[in-house]
Amino acid sequence: MKKTIRIGTRDSQLALWQAHTVQDKLEALGYTTELVPVKSTGDLQLEKPLYELGITGIFTKTLDIAMLNGSVDIAVHSMKDVPTLLPTGIVQTAVLERASSNDILVTKGTFAPEKAATIATGSLRRKAQWLHRYPNHEVVGLRGNVNSRLQKLEDNPWEGAIFAKAGLERIEVLPENYIDLDWMIPAPSQGAMLVVALENDAFSVEATSKLNHTPSEICTHVEREFLRVLEGGCTAPIGAIATIIEDKVQFKGVLFSLDGVTKIEVEKTIETSNYKGFGKKCADEVLANGGKELMALIKSGLE
Repeated sequence: MKKTIRIGTRDSQLALWQAHTVQDKLEALGYTTELVPVKSTGDLQLEKPLYELGITGIFTKTLDIAMLNGSVDIAVHSMKDVPTLLPTGIVQTAVLERASSNDILVTKGTFAPEKAATIATGSLRRKAQWLHRYPNHEVVGLRGNVNSRLQKLEDNPWEGAIFAKAGLERIEVLPENYIDLDWMIPAPSQGAMLVVALENDAFSVEATSKLNHTPSEICTHVEREFLRVLEGGCTAPIGAIATIIEDKVQFKGVLFSLDGVTKIEVEKTIETSNYKGFGKKCADEVLANGGKELMALIKSGLE
């Protein structure tokens, strides 16, 4: 265990928290590590919504390059930011035990959804689901790291903003005024942390593989397979959640139109031992039920 494992990470507070978590776990196993923070394009370009930037893996590409050019050995990501197809030469080695996958609405106190309101989010998925449920509301864009988005909520006359609960909990900034959006289907693999390494780096692959949590790996695999087949990424309102209950994978997936009016959903259960290909099967059902035409409309609307 003489090699020092260089851990690549974005330099936001949440990303550093995730990287420190992986660092602590590796060092508890006896490995020597070093953190190497980098700033991604997604962190630098905050004036446009993600889907307008037209870059797949905008938060991960800088770290991919750092790994491939030998600057870092592994990278730690929020799994929902990672493209479903990894670059050649980079492999998934561990999915850590998943935290909450829920979305929450952070408010400024009392919130009456039946009244007209302005809600902030930078996510097409969250926007579409919110408008589907509350068509009388306005949804405005919101970008930045967790802390800057919370500050923007304070600085603007909005009634609320939507966040992933896990991110706020991890860096201990979850405010008192929030509502659990248990009806909102999360982003595929939301709440999960992913470790990747170079495929030919046997030392780092073996070390990080010891951190893998199999139930979380299975659930996120199903969700990301569903996303990949629908050709989603940041460019379509797609939600997916898989849970394991008594040796069965229970899955729910949704595809919305950009305005939230149209909703196509699928809900299925399968034996955990048969999870491979399950996400594709669910996505194929959505595509057959109008999803193919809806995805074509979404893509034309974003171009």
